Amino acid sequence: MNSTTPLRIVVLVSGNGSNLEALIAGCATGEIPACIVAVISNRPDAHALERAARHGIPAVALDHRGFPTRAAFDQALRDSIDAHAPDLVVLAGFMRILTPGFVAHYAGRMLNIHPSLLPAYPGLHTHARALADGAAQHGASIHFVTSELDGGPVVLQGEVPVAADDDPARLAARVQRIEHLIYPRAVAWYAAGRLRLSNGHATLDGAAIVQPQRLRLKDIEHADLNV
Repeated sequence: MNSTTPLRIVVLVSGNGSNLEALIAGCATGEIPACIVAVISNRPDAHALERAARHGIPAVALDHRGFPTRAAFDQALRDSIDAHAPDLVVLAGFMRILTPGFVAHYAGRMLNIHPSLLPAYPGLHTHARALADGAAQHGASIHFVTSELDGGPVVLQGEVPVAADDDPARLAARVQRIEHLIYPRAVAWYAAGRLRLSNGHATLDGAAIVQPQRLRLKDIEHADLNV
């Protein structure tokens, strides 16, 4: 990549693809100085593939159920990704635990979004767990992917309030709203060369991210993406 070549992104998805849509929009407007060169899903029926195709982005289905082992699938996935020569791999609702070798291959070049304020609630069913604990705030985190599940360095978080009458679906919808705002922002940072992983630590503009920014929904719905 050079100053005249946009950063190349491959997005991995498993489901609906609402975060993918937000990233596509950010690239289309120039808010993210990058282009999405492929979308790959482990589920052939993922609606995200239809979203990609509708925007003219190569959409690849690679069904994990057709492989004898997790390692075999990850090797095929790696080959499929590398065929598009990406600078960054973005996980947008990709519901697979990746093998250490796969993660190491993309070290410092792979971001994930997780629906909680990490380190709280790694893993699944985050909204139900937050409600069961009586949490007052919930949200989403962008982090570099490492071999530790949902344990890589966090670079940006979005916070939403938990309402007294929330159920997991209502809370999930509110969290998704902030996901669609913070994920393009973090990817834009990376595409602009501002966000990096160095010696196991996330850095922004060359400074270690000791405490990631935590942005509230009401504060960023109309904010400048590049702030």
